[in-house]
Amino acid sequence: MIELPKIILASASPRRAELLRTVDWPYETFPVDIDETRRAAEKAIDYVQRLAREKANAAATFRPESMIVAADTTVAVDEHILEKPTDESDAKRMLHLLNNRWHKVLTGVAVLDAETRKTIVACEETEVKFARMNDEEVSWYVATGEPMDKAGAYAIQGLGVRFVKEIRGDYSNVVGLPVRLLYELISSLRG
Repeated sequence: MIELPKIILASASPRRAELLRTVDWPYETFPVDIDETRRAAEKAIDYVQRLAREKANAAATFRPESMIVAADTTVAVDEHILEKPTDESDAKRMLHLLNNRWHKVLTGVAVLDAETRKTIVACEETEVKFARMNDEEVSWYVATGEPMDKAGAYAIQGLGVRFVKEIRGDYSNVVGLPVRLLYELISSLRG
């Protein structure tokens, strides 16, 4: 049996916690609050990796003896970076952008090993294609409330899955934590 080290998950995301429970990874949550404002002209990959690193560093100041894991997920379509919607109108705008199109889900993952003081950061990218949605479907989905705290205004692990036509890549990445990438990063840190 391969033993997984206990990690401190610098996140309040119930979806990330559920993924760790699903794969029987020992963890403890320790949410942190950082400024998540995107910098001018910051590319999606740089944005999610920077936020993951900043979250890990913030958690490490309070949990200096731990292995910290932090992640940040965003959705990109063309030149648009779709963070969490600000209101229902913004959620509808995002869903119309994704309608019948491919988009990318990017998750930056940072692992900070307090013992060695090493940090490693990487990004997983998954492509998702939405089916065609009519205005009634978009309005219904937004009215459920599910899109409101999700990057790109949808949850693949929830009601939003009915609009996902195809996926290329890591499903757990679209949920918010690419488990295989996390395993590889921690394995490389532990040598």
